Amino acid sequence: MTTRRDFLWKAASAGLMARGFPALGAPKKTLLILGGTRFLGPEIVEAAKASGWTITLFNRGKTNPGLFPDLEKLQGDRNGDLKSLEGRAFDAVIDTSGYMPQQVRDSATLLGKSAKQYVFVSSISVYADLSKAGVDETGPVAILADPTVETVTDGSYGGLKALCEKAAESAMPGRVTNVRPGLIVGPNDGTDRFTYWPVRVARGGEVLAPDKPEDPVQFIDVRDLAVWIVKTIDTKTTGVFNATSAPVRIGDVLDACKAANGGDARFTWVAAAFLAAQKVEEWSDLPVWTSPAGSDAGAGQVSNARAVAKGLAFRPLKATAKDTLDWWKTLPKERTAQLKAGLSSERETAVLAAWHEAQAKKAPKAG
Repeated sequence: MTTRRDFLWKAASAGLMARGFPALGAPKKTLLILGGTRFLGPEIVEAAKASGWTITLFNRGKTNPGLFPDLEKLQGDRNGDLKSLEGRAFDAVIDTSGYMPQQVRDSATLLGKSAKQYVFVSSISVYADLSKAGVDETGPVAILADPTVETVTDGSYGGLKALCEKAAESAMPGRVTNVRPGLIVGPNDGTDRFTYWPVRVARGGEVLAPDKPEDPVQFIDVRDLAVWIVKTIDTKTTGVFNATSAPVRIGDVLDACKAANGGDARFTWVAAAFLAAQKVEEWSDLPVWTSPAGSDAGAGQVSNARAVAKGLAFRPLKATAKDTLDWWKTLPKERTAQLKAGLSSERETAVLAAWHEAQAKKAPKAG
């Protein structure tokens, strides 16, 4: 017989579950986040809170130490000081701060004694060859000539991440989720690698745009990535996944930036060969974009089908552009005085002038 108390208990439990909380009386879901205080980390914390996880953070206590005063915080260092984790048990671990295989090996070995799942945030940079479109999770990964290297550079980053993935799987076979994001973008991105575009388009005027509007690019909003990472621990999803958007046109990205803030921006599309001759670098001088003729030509066309099949979803481009610009406007003047990525206004003006001059010389003469 169902009593009134039983009915109210079940109703309350169902209501909490609908809002992402565990059922009343259910055991706590415990989550350890290695890192958790910069860019992706805080978004994972918020998504995990919404899903009812009891969260502990482990880090050095140096980056944004005032964040999340309500959470348990354990202090230590990935480079040899894991004492505060000894004897602790967690249902799941999300590693946002592993860059060296030894770091990942040590933490996964220690925590794997109790954890059911270890999520490692890797990168699509692990792939040995991104020159062709359609690379999926079966593609060969980079191999370092010296696997003992302990310095992260452009040349070693991908290979080290690949070794980190291997270290996690070796320590916890069958219980690892290796997440390979593309470029992570959105509010609170300290690199400005995407932020350059909404900020530059908002400034208006003639905007130097790379190559052709149809050139494919890929990235993922940090909030979409965080929600999906938490979904993988909610559903105990393991394996390797490319976590990035479907290819989108760079022209659509710039149009979304303009739609998000209005203004009088007009785009001048400058050929990739001309940009190379002017020593304008893909990805850094013109963020997000990679040359369709370069060694990373396929970096904007990586397959994300496996992650999408497991629930990875994306907000509209305009929302990412608008939210990024809105966040940028809240920053102090000393921060917004100079973007960390993209062309300076002086350099952009010079390249545009050279382009127009070159086009004028090609134009047929009257008469």
